Amino acid sequence: MDDPYLDELKNDFRNYSDQLKKLKKKLLKTNSTELQTKIIKQIDSIANKMENNQKQSVKVTKSRLKEIKKRSKK
Repeated sequence: MDDPYLDELKNDFRNYSDQLKKLKKKLLKTNSTELQTKIIKQIDSIANKMENNQKQSVKVTKSRLKEIKKRSKK
């Protein structure tokens, strides 16, 4: 299915994933507990965004499939 909005959601998800990889490396390198705490909060925030992104992607995909079925029945 070729949908610009879904493509945008996929790109956002990839960006979140890249950010998580960078933060993970940063977390493993640091010894400061304060910095580790900040990084963990950032990771949690990005994880929540990723979860919401996935939920939205599922909703949009289901909606698009319903539209396709309605069009094909006509």
